[in-house]
Amino acid sequence: MASDFENGPKIDPLKIIQIYEASEWETFVDEWVHSLKTSYVSVMRPTGAGDKGIDIAGFCDTDQLLGIWDNHQCKHYTSPLSFGVVAPEIGKMIWYSYSGEYKAPRACRFIAPKGASTSLSLLLSNADKLRAKVLAEWDKAISGKITSTGPVALEGKFLDYVREFDFRIFSAEQPRTIIEAHSRTAYHIGRFGGGLPSRPRPDAVPVEIGETEATYTSKLLDAYAEHKGETIVAISNLDKWASLKSHFQRSREAFYHAESLRVFVREKVEPGTFEGLQTEILDGVLDTHDGEHSDGYARVIAVTEKAQALILDAHPLNRSAFPTDRRGICHQLANDGKLTWRR
Repeated sequence: MASDFENGPKIDPLKIIQIYEASEWETFVDEWVHSLKTSYVSVMRPTGAGDKGIDIAGFCDTDQLLGIWDNHQCKHYTSPLSFGVVAPEIGKMIWYSYSGEYKAPRACRFIAPKGASTSLSLLLSNADKLRAKVLAEWDKAISGKITSTGPVALEGKFLDYVREFDFRIFSAEQPRTIIEAHSRTAYHIGRFGGGLPSRPRPDAVPVEIGETEATYTSKLLDAYAEHKGETIVAISNLDKWASLKSHFQRSREAFYHAESLRVFVREKVEPGTFEGLQTEILDGVLDTHDGEHSDGYARVIAVTEKAQALILDAHPLNRSAFPTDRRGICHQLANDGKLTWRR
């Protein structure tokens, strides 16, 4: 809800993640991994059975599973992870990399709402002890849990592979660490609330009309021309009408204000949130836009006034979209060909 987005539920995020279903927990982790744009060129999240131990894979190159990659194993339990829980996943990483299904990952991180138990954390911090534990527990805890076709025997060349395997790739992430990292994603506020940070002042409007302004400014000049019954093809033509010149300048300021909002929220809210606001405003002004008006200038005045008066309480950006932003969004919509002032 918009109220949760703005103010946030008064609950610690650590408690919120405890009540996630397993699929929601994996989605939460997926959101974080997808945000690691400087670390990965792409991210894969297999679905269904037969994932061969891969929950969320972050690829460092285009070779994907045959290149450099990290595996993020999502485990959602009511207690901290134990060796018995992660042992089959360790076995899968070793077996399927041995079998050539993929190259062994650079890192395999176990991620759970309650983290890892003390005993597991100590094991994961010592590769030699972890290897010894895997070898000792293979038949009881791992062998029959790797494939659906039968146990995987620890013998021959595979045994040699396990003995030489780099167990340093395995680790467990603390839930607080993941929450803090997730806080830098565009999904965090929607999940945990807290509202957007203070918005900086927009940059000053440039003197010259930019390429991105060509369409909406041209439509404004057409509206002014219809209003005055004269040909207006350049901004300099507005010099003899102070009110129109002022309106044109305010419209440009509004456009840039809305553009600054678009940029401001881009990395802070879920993709499509700003576009959703544009759609809400478009839906709210269309009847006014399509109604009868004396000329194009009267239409743009009526539409922008309507946009400022819209009740958008249900939208997450309602409190961030100032009246100037709403007017500016109308000009963005005109720029996109969705609104036209002169008929």
